[in-house]
Amino acid sequence: MKFLCLICAETLMEWMPEPVQAQHDDEYRAFTEAIRASGQLVSGNRLLPPDAAVTVRVRNGRVSTTDGPFAETKEHLGGYYVIEARDLNEAIRIAARIPGAKIGCVEVRPIAEDAPTMRTIRSRHPRSKYAVGSSRR
Repeated sequence: MKFLCLICAETLMEWMPEPVQAQHDDEYRAFTEAIRASGQLVSGNRLLPPDAAVTVRVRNGRVSTTDGPFAETKEHLGGYYVIEARDLNEAIRIAARIPGAKIGCVEVRPIAEDAPTMRTIRSRHPRSKYAVGSSRR
């Protein structure tokens, strides 16, 4: 099963002192090499800072854009990994090794890549507040 690991932190790597940034880069390089060697890495990348983001909305057929990320938050989305894991527990163990988890957080989400995965997710979360038509939104 595939999982998306969203890496967030209050301090962007670009704002870190150079020695700290270099150490962090080395830790990421080692983690990425290890997960690639294990066969569990699908993809991953570092993202540019939030001021490089554009938020796109379509309302009534009209496209609007806003500079910056969708949400104002102290934590910034700095990168991601798409990983292959047996289950959520294994995905959490992998995410805990991501260097960014030590200075921020890593959000782990299952990827609904096919119908069997969707059925599994629905069976585990039958009354999700995010379900289409849900009154719990």
